[in-house]
Amino acid sequence: MIGSRVVLALAALSGAAAVCPNSCSGHGTCGEDDVCFCYQNWGMGDEQSGDCSEMYCPYEFAFVDTPDEDGKVHKYMECSGKGICDRSSGECECFDGYGGKGCQRTTCPNDCSGHGTCEYIDELTFGSTPGEYYAAKPSNFSMGISSTSAMTFASISESWDSMKSMACVCDAGYIDVDCSRRMCPKGNDIFDQRLDISDAKLYQVQNLTFVAAGPFGNGSMATYGEFSNRSFALTFVSTLNESYTTIPIVIGDTLYTSDTGSMDAFQKQIKGALEGLPNGVIDEVSVGVNFGTNGLVDYQAATYEASGDQWQLNMKVTFTGSAVAGPQNFLIPQVDECLAGCTPKITGLNLVSVQDKVGAYSRVEEDTRADFNNYECGRRGKCDYDSGVCECFEGYTGLACGTQTALV
Repeated sequence: MIGSRVVLALAALSGAAAVCPNSCSGHGTCGEDDVCFCYQNWGMGDEQSGDCSEMYCPYEFAFVDTPDEDGKVHKYMECSGKGICDRSSGECECFDGYGGKGCQRTTCPNDCSGHGTCEYIDELTFGSTPGEYYAAKPSNFSMGISSTSAMTFASISESWDSMKSMACVCDAGYIDVDCSRRMCPKGNDIFDQRLDISDAKLYQVQNLTFVAAGPFGNGSMATYGEFSNRSFALTFVSTLNESYTTIPIVIGDTLYTSDTGSMDAFQKQIKGALEGLPNGVIDEVSVGVNFGTNGLVDYQAATYEASGDQWQLNMKVTFTGSAVAGPQNFLIPQVDECLAGCTPKITGLNLVSVQDKVGAYSRVEEDTRADFNNYECGRRGKCDYDSGVCECFEGYTGLACGTQTALV
Protein backbone atom coordinates (compact mmCIF):
# COMPACT_ATOMS: atom_id res chain seq x y z
CA MET A 1 0.00 0.00 0.00
CA ILE A 2 2.77 2.37 0.91
CA GLY A 3 4.66 1.46 -2.27
CA SER A 4 1.64 2.37 -4.39
CA ARG A 5 1.46 5.80 -2.81
CA VAL A 6 5.13 6.44 -3.57
CA VAL A 7 4.65 5.46 -7.19
CA LEU A 8 1.67 7.80 -7.54
CA ALA A 9 3.57 10.69 -5.94
CA LEU A 10 6.51 10.22 -8.27
CA ALA A 11 4.13 10.11 -11.24
CA ALA A 12 2.55 13.35 -10.12
CA LEU A 13 5.96 15.01 -9.79
CA SER A 14 6.90 13.73 -13.21
CA GLY A 15 3.70 15.19 -14.74
CA ALA A 16 4.27 18.55 -13.09
CA ALA A 17 7.78 18.78 -14.48
CA ALA A 18 6.41 18.39 -18.02
CA VAL A 19 4.39 21.66 -17.82
CA CYS A 20 5.90 24.66 -19.73
CA PRO A 21 6.25 28.09 -18.06
CA ASN A 22 2.83 29.66 -17.56
CA SER A 23 1.47 27.14 -20.02
CA CYS A 24 3.09 29.27 -22.75
CA SER A 25 0.59 32.02 -21.81
CA GLY A 26 -1.85 30.57 -24.31
CA HIS A 27 0.34 31.82 -27.17
CA GLY A 28 2.34 28.72 -27.97
CA THR A 29 2.65 24.95 -27.59
CA CYS A 30 4.71 23.07 -25.06
CA GLY A 31 7.46 20.93 -26.57
CA GLU A 32 10.30 18.75 -25.49
CA ASP A 33 12.40 19.75 -22.52
CA ASP A 34 9.50 21.97 -21.37
CA VAL A 35 10.30 24.61 -23.99
CA CYS A 36 7.53 26.75 -25.46
CA PHE A 37 7.21 27.02 -29.20
CA CYS A 38 5.53 30.40 -29.51
CA TYR A 39 3.00 31.36 -32.12
CA GLN A 40 3.95 33.97 -34.72
CA ASN A 41 4.77 37.39 -33.27
CA TRP A 42 4.92 36.05 -29.71
CA GLY A 43 7.93 35.45 -27.50
CA MET A 44 9.58 36.87 -24.41
CA GLY A 45 12.04 39.72 -24.62
CA ASP A 46 14.57 38.95 -27.29
CA GLU A 47 13.90 35.22 -27.08
CA GLN A 48 11.54 33.31 -29.32
CA SER A 49 10.35 31.14 -26.50
CA GLY A 50 10.26 31.85 -22.76
CA ASP A 51 6.60 31.86 -21.71
CA CYS A 52 5.34 33.49 -24.94
CA SER A 53 3.86 36.33 -22.91
CA GLU A 54 5.13 39.25 -24.97
CA MET A 55 4.44 40.45 -28.50
CA TYR A 56 6.96 41.38 -31.15
CA CYS A 57 6.62 44.62 -33.12
CA PRO A 58 6.74 45.02 -36.90
CA TYR A 59 10.11 44.71 -38.62
CA GLU A 60 11.02 47.15 -41.39
CA PHE A 61 14.19 48.19 -43.18
CA ALA A 62 16.41 49.97 -40.67
CA PHE A 63 17.32 53.60 -41.24
CA VAL A 64 20.69 53.01 -39.57
CA ASP A 65 22.25 49.74 -38.47
CA THR A 66 25.63 48.06 -38.27
CA PRO A 67 26.96 46.34 -41.40
CA ASP A 68 26.95 42.58 -41.69
CA GLU A 69 29.91 40.47 -42.73
CA ASP A 70 29.31 41.47 -46.35
CA GLY A 71 29.17 45.16 -45.54
CA LYS A 72 25.42 45.40 -46.15
CA VAL A 73 23.29 47.82 -44.17
CA HIS A 74 19.59 48.76 -43.92
CA LYS A 75 18.57 45.26 -42.91
CA TYR A 76 15.29 44.41 -41.23
CA MET A 77 15.05 45.67 -37.66
CA GLU A 78 12.24 45.83 -35.16
CA CYS A 79 10.59 49.26 -35.31
CA SER A 80 13.14 50.12 -38.03
CA GLY A 81 15.58 50.95 -35.24
CA LYS A 82 13.66 54.21 -34.73
CA GLY A 83 11.33 53.25 -31.92
CA ILE A 84 10.82 51.10 -28.82
CA CYS A 85 8.53 48.10 -28.92
CA ASP A 86 5.63 48.01 -26.46
CA ARG A 87 5.58 44.26 -25.89
CA SER A 88 2.18 44.35 -24.25
CA SER A 89 0.51 45.59 -27.45
CA GLY A 90 3.02 44.77 -30.18
CA GLU A 91 3.04 48.42 -31.30
CA CYS A 92 6.09 50.61 -31.82
CA GLU A 93 6.51 53.79 -29.83
CA CYS A 94 8.34 55.80 -32.47
CA PHE A 95 10.94 58.42 -31.74
CA ASP A 96 10.25 62.01 -32.76
CA GLY A 97 10.44 62.42 -36.51
CA TYR A 98 9.31 58.87 -37.33
CA GLY A 99 5.90 57.25 -37.70
CA GLY A 100 3.84 54.55 -39.32
CA LYS A 101 3.70 50.84 -38.67
CA GLY A 102 7.14 49.81 -37.55
CA CYS A 103 8.31 53.46 -37.61
CA GLN A 104 9.13 52.75 -41.25
CA ARG A 105 8.81 56.32 -42.50
CA THR A 106 9.89 59.78 -41.50
CA THR A 107 7.38 62.42 -40.57
CA CYS A 108 7.32 65.88 -42.08
CA PRO A 109 8.63 68.86 -40.11
CA ASN A 110 5.87 70.65 -38.21
CA ASP A 111 3.29 68.67 -40.20
CA CYS A 112 4.05 71.07 -43.07
CA SER A 113 2.64 73.91 -40.95
CA GLY A 114 -0.84 73.21 -42.29
CA HIS A 115 0.19 74.58 -45.69
CA GLY A 116 1.25 71.48 -47.58
CA THR A 117 1.07 67.73 -47.86
CA CYS A 118 3.56 65.15 -46.65
CA GLU A 119 4.73 63.02 -49.59
CA TYR A 120 7.06 60.05 -50.06
CA ILE A 121 10.37 60.70 -51.80
CA ASP A 122 9.04 58.62 -54.72
CA GLU A 123 6.29 61.20 -55.26
CA LEU A 124 8.45 64.31 -55.15
CA THR A 125 8.86 66.13 -58.44
CA PHE A 126 11.45 68.19 -60.22
CA GLY A 127 9.90 71.64 -59.94
CA SER A 128 6.19 72.33 -59.80
CA THR A 129 5.35 72.00 -63.51
CA PRO A 130 6.41 69.55 -66.24
CA GLY A 131 8.10 72.35 -68.18
CA GLU A 132 10.65 73.06 -65.45
CA TYR A 133 12.33 69.71 -66.08
CA TYR A 134 12.65 70.36 -69.79
CA ALA A 135 13.79 73.94 -69.19
CA ALA A 136 16.68 72.55 -67.13
CA LYS A 137 17.79 70.48 -70.11
CA PRO A 138 18.54 72.91 -72.97
CA SER A 139 19.45 70.03 -75.25
CA ASN A 140 15.89 68.76 -74.96
CA PHE A 141 14.05 72.02 -74.40
CA SER A 142 10.73 70.69 -75.59
CA MET A 143 7.87 69.25 -73.57
CA GLY A 144 5.47 66.68 -74.97
CA ILE A 145 1.94 67.62 -73.99
CA SER A 146 1.28 64.16 -72.59
CA SER A 147 2.89 65.59 -69.44
CA THR A 148 0.36 67.43 -67.27
CA SER A 149 2.18 67.04 -63.96
CA ALA A 150 5.72 67.72 -62.85
CA MET A 151 8.44 65.16 -63.54
CA THR A 152 8.95 62.20 -61.21
CA PHE A 153 11.66 59.55 -61.53
CA ALA A 154 11.00 55.81 -61.41
CA SER A 155 14.63 55.18 -60.44
CA ILE A 156 13.93 56.55 -56.95
CA SER A 157 11.80 53.47 -56.21
CA GLU A 158 15.01 51.44 -56.30
CA SER A 159 16.52 53.43 -53.45
CA TRP A 160 16.62 51.90 -49.96
CA ASP A 161 14.53 54.75 -48.56
CA SER A 162 11.80 54.44 -51.18
CA MET A 163 8.43 54.78 -49.40
CA LYS A 164 10.31 55.69 -46.23
CA SER A 165 11.67 59.22 -46.49
CA MET A 166 9.04 61.95 -46.67
CA ALA A 167 9.04 65.68 -47.31
CA CYS A 168 6.58 68.56 -47.56
CA VAL A 169 5.04 69.61 -50.84
CA CYS A 170 3.87 73.14 -50.14
CA ASP A 171 0.60 74.70 -51.17
CA ALA A 172 0.65 77.57 -53.63
CA GLY A 173 2.14 80.68 -52.09
CA TYR A 174 4.17 78.84 -49.43
CA ILE A 175 7.78 77.70 -49.31
CA ASP A 176 10.53 76.22 -47.09
CA VAL A 177 11.05 72.68 -45.81
CA ASP A 178 8.07 72.96 -43.46
CA CYS A 179 5.96 75.27 -45.69
CA SER A 180 6.04 77.91 -42.95
CA ARG A 181 7.05 80.88 -45.10
CA ARG A 182 4.77 82.87 -47.37
CA MET A 183 6.12 83.60 -50.83
CA CYS A 184 6.36 87.20 -51.98
CA PRO A 185 5.66 88.51 -55.49
CA LYS A 186 8.47 88.23 -58.00
CA GLY A 187 9.35 90.73 -60.66
CA ASN A 188 11.97 92.34 -62.82
CA ASP A 189 14.71 94.45 -61.21
CA ILE A 190 14.00 97.83 -62.74
CA PHE A 191 17.71 98.74 -62.73
CA ASP A 192 18.70 95.66 -64.71
CA GLN A 193 19.68 96.69 -68.21
CA ARG A 194 20.53 94.69 -71.27
CA LEU A 195 24.11 94.77 -72.50
CA ASP A 196 22.92 96.40 -75.70
CA ILE A 197 19.93 98.64 -75.00
CA SER A 198 19.71 99.58 -78.67
CA ASP A 199 18.35 96.18 -79.64
CA ALA A 200 14.74 95.16 -79.26
CA LYS A 201 13.45 93.92 -75.93
CA LEU A 202 13.06 90.18 -75.78
CA TYR A 203 9.92 88.78 -74.19
CA GLN A 204 9.48 85.11 -73.48
CA VAL A 205 7.74 83.34 -76.35
CA GLN A 206 6.22 79.90 -75.83
CA ASN A 207 5.45 77.80 -78.87
CA LEU A 208 2.54 75.34 -78.59
CA THR A 209 2.21 72.81 -81.39
CA PHE A 210 -0.76 70.45 -81.71
CA VAL A 211 -0.42 67.58 -84.21
CA ALA A 212 -3.58 65.64 -85.07
CA ALA A 213 -3.12 61.91 -84.43
CA GLY A 214 -5.14 60.57 -87.35
CA PRO A 215 -6.48 57.00 -87.57
CA PHE A 216 -3.05 55.46 -86.96
CA GLY A 217 -2.07 57.60 -83.97
CA ASN A 218 1.10 58.90 -85.63
CA GLY A 219 -0.39 61.81 -87.55
CA SER A 220 -0.59 59.98 -90.84
CA MET A 221 -3.80 60.39 -92.82
CA ALA A 222 -5.15 62.96 -90.33
CA THR A 223 -7.88 65.40 -91.34
CA TYR A 224 -8.88 68.89 -90.27
CA GLY A 225 -12.01 67.37 -88.75
CA GLU A 226 -9.90 66.32 -85.76
CA PHE A 227 -9.55 70.02 -84.88
CA SER A 228 -12.80 71.48 -86.17
CA ASN A 229 -15.09 72.72 -83.37
CA ARG A 230 -13.06 70.86 -80.74
CA SER A 231 -12.06 72.54 -77.49
CA PHE A 232 -9.11 72.54 -75.10
CA ALA A 233 -7.84 74.67 -72.20
CA LEU A 234 -4.52 76.03 -70.98
CA THR A 235 -3.18 75.91 -67.43
CA PHE A 236 -0.79 78.60 -66.23
CA VAL A 237 1.26 78.09 -63.06
CA SER A 238 2.56 81.37 -61.68
CA THR A 239 5.96 81.92 -60.09
CA LEU A 240 4.15 81.60 -56.73
CA ASN A 241 3.05 78.09 -57.79
CA GLU A 242 -0.56 79.19 -58.13
CA SER A 243 -2.38 77.19 -60.80
CA TYR A 244 -5.01 78.75 -63.08
CA THR A 245 -6.89 77.12 -65.96
CA THR A 246 -8.58 79.05 -68.75
CA ILE A 247 -12.12 78.77 -69.99
CA PRO A 248 -12.59 76.38 -72.95
CA ILE A 249 -10.85 77.49 -76.15
CA VAL A 250 -12.78 76.36 -79.23
CA ILE A 251 -11.06 75.75 -82.56
CA GLY A 252 -13.14 77.05 -85.45
CA ASP A 253 -14.01 75.11 -88.57
CA THR A 254 -12.29 77.39 -91.08
CA LEU A 255 -8.76 77.92 -89.75
CA TYR A 256 -7.32 75.92 -92.61
CA THR A 257 -8.75 78.31 -95.17
CA SER A 258 -7.66 81.82 -96.14
CA ASP A 259 -10.34 83.24 -93.83
CA THR A 260 -8.23 85.78 -91.91
CA GLY A 261 -11.24 86.82 -89.88
CA SER A 262 -11.52 83.32 -88.43
CA MET A 263 -7.80 83.27 -87.63
CA ASP A 264 -7.94 86.68 -85.96
CA ALA A 265 -10.94 85.62 -83.89
CA PHE A 266 -9.13 82.49 -82.73
CA GLN A 267 -6.05 84.49 -81.72
CA LYS A 268 -8.22 86.92 -79.76
CA GLN A 269 -9.96 83.98 -78.10
CA ILE A 270 -6.65 82.58 -76.79
CA LYS A 271 -5.46 86.03 -75.73
CA GLY A 272 -8.73 86.72 -73.90
CA ALA A 273 -8.69 83.35 -72.15
CA LEU A 274 -5.15 83.89 -70.80
CA GLU A 275 -5.61 87.54 -69.83
CA GLY A 276 -8.95 86.66 -68.24
CA LEU A 277 -7.35 84.42 -65.61
CA PRO A 278 -8.08 85.57 -62.02
CA ASN A 279 -5.99 88.02 -59.99
CA GLY A 280 -4.36 89.52 -63.06
CA VAL A 281 -1.70 86.79 -63.09
CA ILE A 282 -1.27 87.37 -66.84
CA ASP A 283 -1.74 91.05 -67.54
CA GLU A 284 -0.79 91.02 -71.20
CA VAL A 285 0.13 88.54 -73.93
CA SER A 286 0.17 88.57 -77.69
CA VAL A 287 -0.84 85.50 -79.67
CA GLY A 288 0.03 84.33 -83.16
CA VAL A 289 -1.55 81.30 -84.84
CA ASN A 290 -0.53 79.25 -87.86
CA PHE A 291 -2.31 76.25 -89.28
CA GLY A 292 -1.07 73.91 -91.94
CA THR A 293 0.37 70.54 -92.83
CA ASN A 294 3.73 68.86 -92.50
CA GLY A 295 4.39 66.52 -95.40
CA LEU A 296 5.24 62.89 -94.76
CA VAL A 297 6.79 60.81 -97.50
CA ASP A 298 6.02 57.09 -97.23
CA TYR A 299 5.75 57.46 -93.48
CA GLN A 300 6.34 53.92 -92.17
CA ALA A 301 3.96 52.71 -94.85
CA ALA A 302 4.92 49.11 -94.27
CA THR A 303 3.64 49.38 -90.71
CA TYR A 304 0.69 51.73 -91.03
CA GLU A 305 -0.22 51.10 -94.66
CA ALA A 306 -0.60 54.81 -95.03
CA SER A 307 1.26 58.03 -95.66
CA GLY A 308 0.28 61.63 -96.04
CA ASP A 309 0.35 64.97 -94.29
CA GLN A 310 0.35 65.79 -90.60
CA TRP A 311 -2.13 68.53 -89.71
CA GLN A 312 -0.62 70.99 -87.25
CA LEU A 313 -1.95 73.87 -85.21
CA ASN A 314 0.80 76.18 -83.98
CA MET A 315 0.22 78.89 -81.35
CA LYS A 316 2.89 81.33 -80.23
CA VAL A 317 2.22 83.10 -76.93
CA THR A 318 4.41 86.11 -76.11
CA PHE A 319 4.40 87.27 -72.47
CA THR A 320 4.55 91.05 -72.80
CA GLY A 321 2.97 92.22 -69.53
CA SER A 322 4.86 93.55 -66.51
CA ALA A 323 3.34 90.84 -64.29
CA VAL A 324 4.82 88.13 -66.52
CA ALA A 325 8.17 89.72 -67.36
CA GLY A 326 11.04 87.27 -67.26
CA PRO A 327 10.96 83.47 -67.40
CA GLN A 328 7.57 81.87 -66.82
CA ASN A 329 6.51 78.27 -66.35
CA PHE A 330 5.50 76.42 -69.49
CA LEU A 331 1.81 76.55 -70.28
CA ILE A 332 0.17 73.16 -69.77
CA PRO A 333 -2.36 72.20 -72.48
CA GLN A 334 -5.42 70.35 -71.21
CA VAL A 335 -6.42 68.21 -74.17
CA ASP A 336 -8.11 65.17 -72.62
CA GLU A 337 -11.89 65.00 -72.92
CA CYS A 338 -13.60 66.20 -69.76
CA LEU A 339 -17.33 66.81 -70.01
CA ALA A 340 -19.97 66.14 -67.33
CA GLY A 341 -19.00 67.66 -63.99
CA CYS A 342 -15.78 69.20 -65.30
CA THR A 343 -14.59 72.78 -65.08
CA PRO A 344 -13.73 73.74 -67.71
CA LYS A 345 -15.82 71.40 -69.85
CA ILE A 346 -13.80 70.48 -72.95
CA THR A 347 -14.20 67.99 -75.79
CA GLY A 348 -10.45 67.38 -75.94
CA LEU A 349 -8.22 66.65 -78.92
CA ASN A 350 -6.80 63.48 -80.43
CA LEU A 351 -3.12 64.36 -80.78
CA VAL A 352 0.29 62.84 -81.40
CA SER A 353 1.78 63.45 -77.96
CA VAL A 354 4.86 61.23 -77.92
CA GLN A 355 7.93 61.96 -80.01
CA ASP A 356 8.46 59.48 -82.85
CA LYS A 357 11.53 58.87 -84.96
CA VAL A 358 9.83 60.38 -87.98
CA GLY A 359 7.39 63.26 -88.19
CA ALA A 360 6.29 65.93 -85.74
CA TYR A 361 4.70 65.49 -82.34
CA SER A 362 2.63 67.76 -80.11
CA ARG A 363 4.77 69.80 -77.75
CA VAL A 364 5.36 73.01 -75.82
CA GLU A 365 8.73 74.71 -76.16
CA GLU A 366 10.39 78.02 -75.50
CA ASP A 367 10.83 79.84 -78.79
CA THR A 368 12.48 82.94 -77.31
CA ARG A 369 14.01 83.48 -73.89
CA ALA A 370 13.24 86.77 -72.15
CA ASP A 371 16.02 89.20 -71.38
CA PHE A 372 14.11 90.18 -68.24
CA ASN A 373 14.61 88.53 -64.88
CA ASN A 374 12.36 87.40 -62.06
CA TYR A 375 13.49 88.19 -58.51
CA GLU A 376 11.73 88.07 -55.17
CA CYS A 377 10.46 91.62 -54.52
CA GLY A 378 12.30 92.65 -57.67
CA ARG A 379 15.54 92.64 -55.69
CA ARG A 380 14.44 96.08 -54.47
CA GLY A 381 12.75 95.02 -51.25
CA LYS A 382 12.68 92.45 -48.49
CA CYS A 383 10.02 89.76 -48.19
CA ASP A 384 7.96 89.56 -45.00
CA TYR A 385 7.60 85.79 -44.88
CA ASP A 386 4.76 85.98 -42.35
CA SER A 387 2.49 88.05 -44.58
CA GLY A 388 3.93 87.42 -48.06
CA VAL A 389 4.16 91.17 -48.63
CA CYS A 390 7.25 92.94 -49.97
CA GLU A 391 8.72 95.62 -47.74
CA CYS A 392 10.21 97.82 -50.44
CA PHE A 393 13.41 99.73 -49.90
CA GLU A 394 13.21 103.51 -49.77
CA GLY A 395 12.44 104.94 -53.16
CA TYR A 396 10.53 101.90 -54.45
CA THR A 397 6.95 100.74 -54.33
CA GLY A 398 4.58 98.20 -55.91
CA LEU A 399 3.69 94.58 -55.26
CA ALA A 400 7.17 93.47 -56.33
CA CYS A 401 8.86 96.83 -55.70
CA GLY A 402 8.97 97.43 -59.43
CA THR A 403 8.17 101.13 -59.38
CA GLN A 404 10.71 103.81 -58.54
CA THR A 405 9.28 106.71 -56.54
CA ALA A 406 12.39 108.82 -56.11
CA LEU A 407 15.79 109.26 -57.66
CA VAL A 408 18.52 107.69 -55.57
